[in-house]
Amino acid sequence: MIFKSFRPLAHAGKAPVTIVLIALLSGCSMFSGFFGGSVKKPQPAELQPVVALVPVRQAWTARIGEVGFPLEVEVAGDAVVVASADGTVASLDARTGRDLWRTNIGTPIAAGVGSDGQLAAVVTRANEVVALAGGREMWRQKLAAQAFSSPFVAGGRVFVLAADRSVNAFDGQTGRKLWTQQRPSEPLVLRQSGVMLAVGDTLVVGLAGRLTGLNPLNGSIRWEAPIASPRGINDVERLVDLVGTVSRDANTVCARAFQASVGCVDAGRGTLLWSKPANGAQGVDGDDSLVFGTEADGRVLAWRRADGESAWSTDRLRYRNLTSPVVVGRSIAIGDSAGFIHLLSRADGSVMNRLSTDGSPVAASPVLAANTLITVNRSGAVYGFAPE
Repeated sequence: MIFKSFRPLAHAGKAPVTIVLIALLSGCSMFSGFFGGSVKKPQPAELQPVVALVPVRQAWTARIGEVGFPLEVEVAGDAVVVASADGTVASLDARTGRDLWRTNIGTPIAAGVGSDGQLAAVVTRANEVVALAGGREMWRQKLAAQAFSSPFVAGGRVFVLAADRSVNAFDGQTGRKLWTQQRPSEPLVLRQSGVMLAVGDTLVVGLAGRLTGLNPLNGSIRWEAPIASPRGINDVERLVDLVGTVSRDANTVCARAFQASVGCVDAGRGTLLWSKPANGAQGVDGDDSLVFGTEADGRVLAWRRADGESAWSTDRLRYRNLTSPVVVGRSIAIGDSAGFIHLLSRADGSVMNRLSTDGSPVAASPVLAANTLITVNRSGAVYGFAPE
């Protein structure tokens, strides 16, 4: 049971306001134009004809508004919760794509969505956490700093990781702030989603290059495990935030440190199992034997979960600006900036199918819900694909 035996606690102190410089980065063209000038981008790999070894049909389509923020598509049972930059938040039936509920919170969204199936939460550009139940606004609370990570909802609470590296806990029903855990901030943070999940009764959060286990009752630190350490002599080179989706198998959590490494941690004991150099900007996924990820140059890699040694790699999707992968049966699904969803073999990375959407970039890692592969594009198009 996630976060069992919760009890309300008094506010454990206020986080200091920290001014941060946000770096607008992408995995494919890091710092292109960041300091002025121009960098010629490599041409994406040409796509070869594909024989559909994994038959998939398009089951449905739906629409939300355009997506211009770090979206995470939240799976809640047989539903998915999505959001758009204009303030729209919607819960869709994963089998049919029909609305279970839809609302607009009246202000642009900067990060989302988090949900436990009952309560959904987003963060606005005005630095407010907004909580919804059944499409009805329950509460909104102001943050001391902007947030680019989706809120995490569990145990009747809403947790928010802010850009000043503070973790904030709110009561899910009332919005009352319960505690804040403030960690040392650094001049640069990423404008993309970080890491938060529950492992048993521990809240596991990515803080800089470390996975950190917190007591969800009061925010106290139980353990820290470094996946990457800052290196270099300037702020850019020292940027090692943990990013995106993670791969969890029992107590083992594997995550990516931005353009530094991929590693796995035993979240029960708080110990690092392994860490390997990796130059990517998106999260990872995996199964009980392998961990999969996409590199900044479009290579797709698989590491052995037991020891981090390389299992396979493929460069068939070089420079196609890939999302993080998701495991779908005997394949992994990866979106690209041309709106394609690539299905690669989990065994060796060979191409098993390719799915088309509207041609706009895929906005978030695909997800699997109710045996349906669901993707959201920057244009606001939502697709449900059913494996046959």
